[in-house]
Amino acid sequence: MNSSSKHIIIVAGEDSGDMHAAHLVKAIQELELGFTFSGLGGPRMQERGVELYQDLTRLAVVGFVEVLKHYREIKKSFDLILKKIKNTAPAAVILVDYPGFNLRLAREIKRRHRRVKIIYYISPQVWAWKKNRVFQIKKYIDKMLVLFQFEKDFYAKFGMEVRFVGHPLVDGVEIKTEKNDLLSSLGLQEYKLTIGLLPGSRAKEVERHLPLMLEAARLLRDEFPMIQFLILKAPSIDKVLIESTLAPSSLRVPILENQTYDGINACDLCMVTSGTATLETALLRKPMVVLYKTSFLTWVLAKCFVKIRDIGLVNIVAGQRIVPECVQFQATGQNIASELKGIFTDEIKISAIKSELTKVKESLGAAGASHRAAEEIVQML
Repeated sequence: MNSSSKHIIIVAGEDSGDMHAAHLVKAIQELELGFTFSGLGGPRMQERGVELYQDLTRLAVVGFVEVLKHYREIKKSFDLILKKIKNTAPAAVILVDYPGFNLRLAREIKRRHRRVKIIYYISPQVWAWKKNRVFQIKKYIDKMLVLFQFEKDFYAKFGMEVRFVGHPLVDGVEIKTEKNDLLSSLGLQEYKLTIGLLPGSRAKEVERHLPLMLEAARLLRDEFPMIQFLILKAPSIDKVLIESTLAPSSLRVPILENQTYDGINACDLCMVTSGTATLETALLRKPMVVLYKTSFLTWVLAKCFVKIRDIGLVNIVAGQRIVPECVQFQATGQNIASELKGIFTDEIKISAIKSELTKVKESLGAAGASHRAAEEIVQML
């Protein structure tokens, strides 16, 4: 079958990947008319006109144990997309993040369809674990489009075709509701210190992290009655999960939906589950404490492979720990509360963190990352 010169298959497996893929599709459509898209992803890709074979974001899991529990469903999705690639013979396949799935998919695509171009958008974090995987990436990926300059430098050392396009989050920062107006609409007071809770974009993350955040919030409220809290719910999370976790708590905390940047902007500092949300918080220069906890077996296995000191993207991009991290056994309500207190009671520390967050923001590149990525893809095709 001849390759369809105007059809692209795109695969994204998590909420953030779905968002970035949707922005990329929009940018390609604006550059070049006539392209059609299909693939695996989420609702935002579908809204942009991508024919969605399956919502892969509902299988968004992290950790070795968690993946094993969903293996049958993941394998079904894997086989489905390979069948669709065979039937549609696309001009290219764009893989967005989701390395556990997408790196295996790239290998299988090249084994079966050597002429299909494979573009990887949002690099696997091989610089943090299993650096030998870069040789696999070089073998199966035709072009790598990366979000960070240090990633370009890393891949270039191995002779890969790589382009630094900047981070698409920079384009998305828009404040639609001013801080005081938002706080007032939620029944919060503008004169109180406001701490935001960002418990994650996966259900399992929320189940593990929100109780810890609420315990930290309770401890802080007991010591500082003038502190108020705000929960920022990710679009991928059912509000019922947040409400059921919050119900046993003595705290009454408003839940904000679909206003991530307005919510972060309304806070003075935040507790943030490790992931893209740390960069979103950094873009608004809000001091934070990063936390993460996973299953014990996943943690033990990760310790064998992960080769970097920090896990928070904000610290990785900074090249040093600029905000505290509470990870695994250190992720307790007491420790989180202590780290937050150490920030908001020290004006010099607040100023220093904000200064470093400004540098992180600048390192993410200028606005227009999705369009730069789209230009690279269109030129390649």
